Amino acid sequence: MDRADLSKPLVASSAESSPPPEKDLAADDQKKLSFRVWVESKKLWHIVGPAIFSRITTYSMNVVSQAFAGHLGDVELAAFSIANNVIVGFNYGLLLGMASALETLCGQAFGAKQHHMLGIYMQRSWIVLFLCSILLLPLYIFATPILKLLGQEDSVANLSGEVCLWLIPLHFSFAFQFPLNRFLQSQLKTGVTAYVSALGFVVHVTLSYLLVYQVQWGLLGLSIALNASWWSLVLGLYGYTAWGGCPMSWTGFSMQAFSGLWEFLKLSASSGVMLCLENWYYRILMLMTGTMIDAEIAIDALSVCMTINGWEMMIPLAFFAATGVRVAIELGAGNGKGAKFATNVAVTTSTIIGLFFFALIMILHNKFALIFTTSQEILKAVDHMAYLLAITILLNSVQPVLSGVAVGSGWQSRVAYINLGCYYVVGLPLGMILGWVLDWGVEGIWGGMILGGTAVQTAILAIITIRCNWDAEAQKASKHVKQWSTDQA
Repeated sequence: MDRADLSKPLVASSAESSPPPEKDLAADDQKKLSFRVWVESKKLWHIVGPAIFSRITTYSMNVVSQAFAGHLGDVELAAFSIANNVIVGFNYGLLLGMASALETLCGQAFGAKQHHMLGIYMQRSWIVLFLCSILLLPLYIFATPILKLLGQEDSVANLSGEVCLWLIPLHFSFAFQFPLNRFLQSQLKTGVTAYVSALGFVVHVTLSYLLVYQVQWGLLGLSIALNASWWSLVLGLYGYTAWGGCPMSWTGFSMQAFSGLWEFLKLSASSGVMLCLENWYYRILMLMTGTMIDAEIAIDALSVCMTINGWEMMIPLAFFAATGVRVAIELGAGNGKGAKFATNVAVTTSTIIGLFFFALIMILHNKFALIFTTSQEILKAVDHMAYLLAITILLNSVQPVLSGVAVGSGWQSRVAYINLGCYYVVGLPLGMILGWVLDWGVEGIWGGMILGGTAVQTAILAIITIRCNWDAEAQKASKHVKQWSTDQA
């Protein structure tokens, strides 16, 4: 026996054998938690970072167009805002929501390592969204009489109708760009979406300047620029996919895409209804504003606020997509606890960002509208609405993340009913009462819709998420992946 061994006692002292003090255990747990948060945050931001960039750049195309339109004149700004935010926005919301079914299907399939199904799912989504785009065409063709029927001024409705006809190519680009984006995002190939979005933005700004200021085509030039830039996104993403970027998930076009379309349509429809009920909510706000006294000033002021809100909304929408992917991947892999932890990290991070922008809007309440206009009437009206914009931004930092959890978990049908009740049974009537009955104007309409719709919906989704049995959801996801990859492949 070694002399060193002989010097050691056969039985350890009480100090050596006693468990570590509670402070040390708490410190170890804190380190473990901090490490888990760091690892999950890296996974989350791997998706969120490029998604924020790509969404902000694509949305900035609309902001650039609206800024150009605002400098053409007040009527042009109102007409382009109605066409882009109401008619195009109505269809955008439905198609975007329908494409979000891929976040459930592709994310869970990727987590379960069923890579061959991702390309099939995307092709099914192309078919469903393209057919839906055809069915939605009358909204563009008959935009002028529809807007007049809804109470818009003739000058605005007529010019908006012309813009809508020019934007039909943009409408069809959604049917292909949205599924491509989610197909790549579910495989964590987010860098390419950022690069392609940057290219599209450069195309848009260049064409907008040339066609508006050099060729002097006005709103027609802006419409052509939007069409070209969005189709450049489609071609860029498809080029990456088809030319070797996704060898495991894209093997070319397949007739399998035409099988199982009915089940795919049902999930896509519930996803579309879930998201578009919320998206349409703010379009209805703009339409309701158009029926008020001094509608042109009210629409212009509200469109500025909605543009800023939509611009910032790209951040929580990136969290919406990233959370859906993270939750779907964890559930597809059978890891319910991982899905729960991903949800907690995403909600906390997005809320902190929302608080920052809430404070920023309150500080710059009388200045941010200068991006779009120098009209003193519009600037004053926007200043009065700034606090509502700040509250909307704060609520929207939480709600989309919870909706992303729903998408990743496949709860679209349930959330669609929640959105319908919150927004249209509670929020919309409350907004009408505050706006018209109590004569609070556009601020009353908007405030009622926020408190009655967005706030209530956020609370209900939070309760559902907190009470969720994540292990049971993981088992459901595993069964779902097996069913879709065997019965319908």
